[in-house]
Amino acid sequence: MSRQWRTRIVRTTSVTLFVLLWQAASAWNVRRQYLNPILFPSPVDMVRAAYAEAVQGILWRDIVASLARIFQGFAIGALVAVPLGCATGYFRRLEDWVDPIVELFRPVPPLALLPLFIIWLGIGEVSKILLIAFAVFFPIFLNTTEGVRSMDPLHLRAALSLGANRWQIFTNVAAWSALPGIIVGLRLGFALGFFVLVAAELIAADSGLGYRIQESRNYFLVDRMFVGAAVIGVLGFGFNLVLRRLEDLLLRWRSTIVQMQV
Repeated sequence: MSRQWRTRIVRTTSVTLFVLLWQAASAWNVRRQYLNPILFPSPVDMVRAAYAEAVQGILWRDIVASLARIFQGFAIGALVAVPLGCATGYFRRLEDWVDPIVELFRPVPPLALLPLFIIWLGIGEVSKILLIAFAVFFPIFLNTTEGVRSMDPLHLRAALSLGANRWQIFTNVAAWSALPGIIVGLRLGFALGFFVLVAAELIAADSGLGYRIQESRNYFLVDRMFVGAAVIGVLGFGFNLVLRRLEDLLLRWRSTIVQMQV
Protein backbone atom coordinates (compact mmCIF):
# COMPACT_ATOMS: atom_id res chain seq x y z
CA MET A 1 0.00 0.00 0.00
CA SER A 2 1.37 3.41 -0.96
CA ARG A 3 2.02 6.14 1.57
CA GLN A 4 -0.67 8.31 -0.03
CA TRP A 5 -3.34 5.67 0.52
CA ARG A 6 -2.20 5.06 4.10
CA THR A 7 -2.49 8.78 4.78
CA ARG A 8 -6.01 8.88 3.34
CA ILE A 9 -7.10 5.88 5.40
CA VAL A 10 -5.68 7.33 8.62
CA ARG A 11 -7.33 10.72 8.05
CA THR A 12 -10.68 9.17 7.14
CA THR A 13 -10.52 6.96 10.22
CA SER A 14 -9.66 9.95 12.40
CA VAL A 15 -12.68 11.94 11.20
CA THR A 16 -14.96 8.90 11.50
CA LEU A 17 -13.86 8.23 15.09
CA PHE A 18 -14.39 11.88 15.98
CA VAL A 19 -17.95 11.82 14.63
CA LEU A 20 -18.71 8.52 16.41
CA LEU A 21 -17.37 9.84 19.71
CA TRP A 22 -19.41 12.99 19.30
CA GLN A 23 -22.55 10.94 18.60
CA ALA A 24 -21.86 8.74 21.64
CA ALA A 25 -21.26 11.76 23.88
CA SER A 26 -24.50 13.34 22.71
CA ALA A 27 -26.46 10.13 23.34
CA TRP A 28 -24.88 9.83 26.79
CA ASN A 29 -25.83 13.43 27.55
CA VAL A 30 -29.44 12.74 26.54
CA ARG A 31 -29.60 9.92 29.09
CA ARG A 32 -27.74 11.73 31.88
CA GLN A 33 -29.14 15.23 31.20
CA TYR A 34 -25.95 17.03 32.20
CA LEU A 35 -26.77 19.59 29.53
CA ASN A 36 -30.00 20.42 27.84
CA PRO A 37 -29.91 18.17 24.73
CA ILE A 38 -30.87 21.21 22.64
CA LEU A 39 -27.55 22.83 23.60
CA PHE A 40 -25.47 19.77 22.64
CA PRO A 41 -26.84 18.41 19.36
CA SER A 42 -25.56 15.21 17.82
CA PRO A 43 -24.12 14.84 14.30
CA VAL A 44 -27.46 13.30 13.29
CA ASP A 45 -29.26 16.43 14.50
CA MET A 46 -26.84 18.55 12.49
CA VAL A 47 -27.49 16.56 9.33
CA ARG A 48 -31.23 16.98 9.79
CA ALA A 49 -30.86 20.73 10.32
CA ALA A 50 -28.57 21.04 7.30
CA TYR A 51 -31.03 19.10 5.16
CA ALA A 52 -33.90 21.34 6.26
CA GLU A 53 -31.93 24.50 5.45
CA ALA A 54 -30.81 23.07 2.11
CA VAL A 55 -34.36 22.17 1.11
CA GLN A 56 -35.54 25.67 2.02
CA GLY A 57 -32.67 27.17 0.03
CA ILE A 58 -31.36 29.09 3.04
CA LEU A 59 -28.09 27.21 3.27
CA TRP A 60 -27.20 27.69 -0.40
CA ARG A 61 -27.95 31.43 -0.31
CA ASP A 62 -25.73 31.88 2.73
CA ILE A 63 -22.90 29.85 1.20
CA VAL A 64 -23.03 31.86 -2.03
CA ALA A 65 -23.11 35.17 -0.13
CA SER A 66 -20.12 34.25 2.04
CA LEU A 67 -18.09 32.81 -0.83
CA ALA A 68 -18.72 35.89 -2.95
CA ARG A 69 -17.32 38.10 -0.19
CA ILE A 70 -14.35 35.91 0.66
CA PHE A 71 -13.26 35.39 -2.94
CA GLN A 72 -13.52 39.08 -3.83
CA GLY A 73 -11.61 40.18 -0.74
CA PHE A 74 -9.09 37.38 -1.13
CA ALA A 75 -8.48 38.23 -4.78
CA ILE A 76 -7.94 41.93 -4.04
CA GLY A 77 -5.55 41.21 -1.18
CA ALA A 78 -3.58 38.62 -3.15
CA LEU A 79 -3.32 40.74 -6.29
CA VAL A 80 -1.74 43.51 -4.22
CA ALA A 81 0.36 41.36 -1.88
CA VAL A 82 2.02 39.01 -4.37
CA PRO A 83 3.59 41.54 -6.79
CA LEU A 84 4.42 43.95 -3.98
CA GLY A 85 5.96 41.14 -1.93
CA CYS A 86 8.07 39.98 -4.87
CA ALA A 87 9.28 43.50 -5.57
CA THR A 88 9.96 44.26 -1.90
CA GLY A 89 11.92 41.07 -1.39
CA TYR A 90 14.06 41.68 -4.47
CA PHE A 91 14.62 45.44 -4.51
CA ARG A 92 16.19 46.51 -1.22
CA ARG A 93 15.49 50.20 -1.73
CA LEU A 94 11.78 49.48 -2.11
CA GLU A 95 11.93 47.41 1.07
CA ASP A 96 13.16 50.47 2.99
CA TRP A 97 10.00 52.32 1.93
CA VAL A 98 7.42 49.56 2.26
CA ASP A 99 8.57 47.57 5.29
CA PRO A 100 7.95 50.29 7.95
CA ILE A 101 4.38 50.81 6.74
CA VAL A 102 3.65 47.07 6.70
CA GLU A 103 5.12 46.59 10.17
CA LEU A 104 3.07 49.53 11.46
CA PHE A 105 -0.26 48.05 10.38
CA ARG A 106 0.51 44.34 10.71
CA PRO A 107 -0.08 44.12 14.49
CA VAL A 108 -3.49 45.83 14.19
CA PRO A 109 -6.29 43.22 14.43
CA PRO A 110 -8.50 43.53 11.34
CA LEU A 111 -11.63 43.43 13.47
CA ALA A 112 -10.45 46.54 15.31
CA LEU A 113 -10.83 48.39 12.01
CA LEU A 114 -14.31 47.05 11.26
CA PRO A 115 -16.12 50.05 12.85
CA LEU A 116 -13.95 52.43 10.82
CA PHE A 117 -14.59 50.53 7.59
CA ILE A 118 -18.33 50.67 8.27
CA ILE A 119 -18.18 54.43 8.97
CA TRP A 120 -16.09 55.11 5.87
CA LEU A 121 -17.68 52.67 3.41
CA GLY A 122 -21.10 51.93 4.84
CA ILE A 123 -22.61 48.69 6.08
CA GLY A 124 -22.82 47.16 2.60
CA GLU A 125 -20.57 44.73 0.79
CA VAL A 126 -17.63 47.05 0.12
CA SER A 127 -16.65 47.40 3.79
CA LYS A 128 -16.61 43.63 4.36
CA ILE A 129 -14.74 42.86 1.13
CA LEU A 130 -12.02 45.45 1.76
CA LEU A 131 -11.66 44.34 5.39
CA ILE A 132 -11.03 40.79 4.15
CA ALA A 133 -8.52 42.16 1.62
CA PHE A 134 -6.73 44.01 4.42
CA ALA A 135 -6.58 40.85 6.55
CA VAL A 136 -5.29 38.48 3.86
CA PHE A 137 -2.69 40.95 2.57
CA PHE A 138 -0.19 40.52 5.40
CA PRO A 139 0.38 36.73 5.47
CA ILE A 140 0.58 36.64 1.67
CA PHE A 141 2.93 39.63 1.49
CA LEU A 142 5.27 38.41 4.23
CA ASN A 143 5.53 34.85 2.91
CA THR A 144 6.10 36.13 -0.62
CA THR A 145 8.85 38.47 0.55
CA GLU A 146 10.59 35.71 2.49
CA GLY A 147 10.27 33.39 -0.49
CA VAL A 148 12.14 35.85 -2.71
CA ARG A 149 14.83 36.40 -0.08
CA SER A 150 15.40 32.64 0.21
CA MET A 151 16.38 32.44 -3.46
CA ASP A 152 19.01 29.73 -4.00
CA PRO A 153 22.41 31.41 -4.61
CA LEU A 154 23.26 28.60 -7.01
CA HIS A 155 20.31 29.56 -9.22
CA LEU A 156 21.36 33.21 -9.05
CA ARG A 157 24.94 32.45 -10.08
CA ALA A 158 23.70 30.24 -12.92
CA ALA A 159 21.48 33.05 -14.23
CA LEU A 160 24.32 35.56 -14.01
CA SER A 161 26.68 33.22 -15.83
CA LEU A 162 24.14 32.97 -18.65
CA GLY A 163 24.10 36.76 -18.99
CA ALA A 164 20.72 37.45 -17.39
CA ASN A 165 20.05 41.05 -16.45
CA ARG A 166 18.39 42.15 -13.21
CA TRP A 167 14.85 42.12 -14.61
CA GLN A 168 15.31 38.64 -16.08
CA ILE A 169 16.62 37.38 -12.75
CA PHE A 170 13.60 38.90 -11.01
CA THR A 171 11.03 37.34 -13.34
CA ASN A 172 12.69 33.99 -14.05
CA VAL A 173 14.52 33.21 -10.81
CA ALA A 174 13.26 35.29 -7.88
CA ALA A 175 9.56 35.00 -8.70
CA TRP A 176 9.79 31.21 -9.06
CA SER A 177 11.78 30.98 -5.84
CA ALA A 178 8.94 32.80 -4.09
CA LEU A 179 6.28 30.38 -5.35
CA PRO A 180 6.36 28.01 -2.33
CA GLY A 181 6.06 30.99 0.01
CA ILE A 182 3.23 32.43 -2.08
CA ILE A 183 1.25 29.19 -1.80
CA VAL A 184 1.76 29.08 1.97
CA GLY A 185 0.71 32.72 2.22
CA LEU A 186 -2.42 32.05 0.18
CA ARG A 187 -3.40 29.18 2.46
CA LEU A 188 -2.85 31.24 5.60
CA GLY A 189 -4.57 34.25 4.07
CA PHE A 190 -7.68 32.33 3.09
CA ALA A 191 -8.06 30.90 6.60
CA LEU A 192 -7.64 34.36 8.14
CA GLY A 193 -10.02 35.83 5.57
CA PHE A 194 -12.75 33.39 6.59
CA PHE A 195 -12.23 34.32 10.23
CA VAL A 196 -12.64 38.01 9.47
CA LEU A 197 -15.58 37.35 7.13
CA VAL A 198 -17.60 35.45 9.72
CA ALA A 199 -16.88 38.05 12.41
CA ALA A 200 -17.96 40.84 10.05
CA GLU A 201 -21.13 38.96 9.11
CA LEU A 202 -21.97 38.52 12.79
CA ILE A 203 -22.00 42.31 13.17
CA ALA A 204 -22.90 43.89 9.85
CA ALA A 205 -24.72 41.61 7.41
CA ASP A 206 -28.16 40.32 6.50
CA SER A 207 -26.92 37.16 4.76
CA GLY A 208 -24.02 34.73 4.91
CA LEU A 209 -22.89 31.94 7.20
CA GLY A 210 -21.83 34.28 10.00
CA TYR A 211 -25.18 36.05 9.88
CA ARG A 212 -26.98 32.69 9.99
CA ILE A 213 -24.99 31.61 13.05
CA GLN A 214 -25.91 34.86 14.81
CA GLU A 215 -29.58 34.54 13.90
CA SER A 216 -29.63 30.92 15.08
CA ARG A 217 -28.11 32.00 18.39
CA ASN A 218 -30.90 34.51 18.90
CA TYR A 219 -33.46 31.69 18.61
CA PHE A 220 -31.39 29.02 20.43
CA LEU A 221 -31.16 26.89 17.28
CA VAL A 222 -27.87 25.36 18.34
CA ASP A 223 -27.99 22.61 15.72
CA ARG A 224 -28.11 25.27 13.01
CA MET A 225 -25.23 27.12 14.64
CA PHE A 226 -23.21 23.92 14.38
CA VAL A 227 -24.25 23.58 10.74
CA GLY A 228 -22.90 27.04 9.93
CA ALA A 229 -19.61 26.34 11.70
CA ALA A 230 -19.27 22.94 10.01
CA VAL A 231 -19.90 24.40 6.55
CA ILE A 232 -17.22 27.03 7.15
CA GLY A 233 -14.80 24.28 8.15
CA VAL A 234 -15.61 22.19 5.08
CA LEU A 235 -15.20 25.16 2.73
CA GLY A 236 -11.87 26.11 4.27
CA PHE A 237 -10.68 22.50 4.18
CA GLY A 238 -11.68 22.17 0.53
CA PHE A 239 -9.90 25.35 -0.53
CA ASN A 240 -6.79 24.25 1.34
CA LEU A 241 -6.83 20.97 -0.59
CA VAL A 242 -7.14 22.89 -3.86
CA LEU A 243 -4.12 25.03 -2.99
CA ARG A 244 -2.10 21.97 -1.98
CA ARG A 245 -2.94 20.32 -5.27
CA LEU A 246 -1.95 23.52 -7.08
CA GLU A 247 1.33 23.52 -5.16
CA ASP A 248 2.04 19.94 -6.22
CA LEU A 249 1.37 20.80 -9.86
CA LEU A 250 3.37 24.03 -9.95
CA LEU A 251 6.28 22.78 -7.86
CA ARG A 252 6.65 19.34 -9.33
CA TRP A 253 10.13 20.39 -10.50
CA ARG A 254 11.30 20.63 -6.87
CA SER A 255 10.76 16.92 -6.23
CA THR A 256 12.54 16.15 -9.51
CA ILE A 257 15.57 18.19 -8.43
CA VAL A 258 15.63 16.47 -5.02
CA GLN A 259 15.51 13.05 -6.66
CA MET A 260 18.38 14.02 -8.99
CA GLN A 261 20.46 15.22 -6.06
CA VAL A 262 19.83 12.00 -4.15
